[in-house]
Amino acid sequence: MERHQTKATQLAILGLMTGVLLLMAYTPLGYLNIGPLAITFNVIPVAICAIALGPKGGAIAGAVFGLTSFLQCIGVGGTSAMGATLFSINPVLAFIQRFIPRLLDGFLLGYIFKGTRKVFGVHVGCLITGFCSAFLNTLFFMTLLVALFGSTEYVQSLINGRNIIVFICAFVGVNAVCEMISSTIITGAVGAALSRAHLIP
Repeated sequence: MERHQTKATQLAILGLMTGVLLLMAYTPLGYLNIGPLAITFNVIPVAICAIALGPKGGAIAGAVFGLTSFLQCIGVGGTSAMGATLFSINPVLAFIQRFIPRLLDGFLLGYIFKGTRKVFGVHVGCLITGFCSAFLNTLFFMTLLVALFGSTEYVQSLINGRNIIVFICAFVGVNAVCEMISSTIITGAVGAALSRAHLIP
């Protein structure tokens, strides 16, 4: 009976976080547009799913995030100027560049939380997982942008002759810092609440 209750609770958390992701994706709550990149807060529900549900739950939430991000390339649930440009260059590569980083992010976060909670405890593990959610999302997103579209005229115009590392740091800049700070604080707070409610396995 207890196992069935645990399963039901986990499904409820996954459903709730999926709903939050969709709400954030299709309203201004999820994105703060600054320049060609947007500050995204959708990494937070992904981190929470990874904490409460492990790598599988994190991967499912990451996949939902990645899918909504790709749909913005074609104007569904908002628009992304960069996404639309990449889609016009190569739709398949645009899907990979938008979807895979979020899926991989959620999957790895489940293992990151499992590892860090053993060493530092649940609360610090939640903070680290929140930070890594934003950091890895940015790292994977920019890596695939350069790897898949780096030779295109569009991305070359953004790079503007700079070193790749300098370009990435300058390009993500304030956006990445804001994402990491907000994700660390909010994920830490929600994770602590889930822990007190005994909702973290």
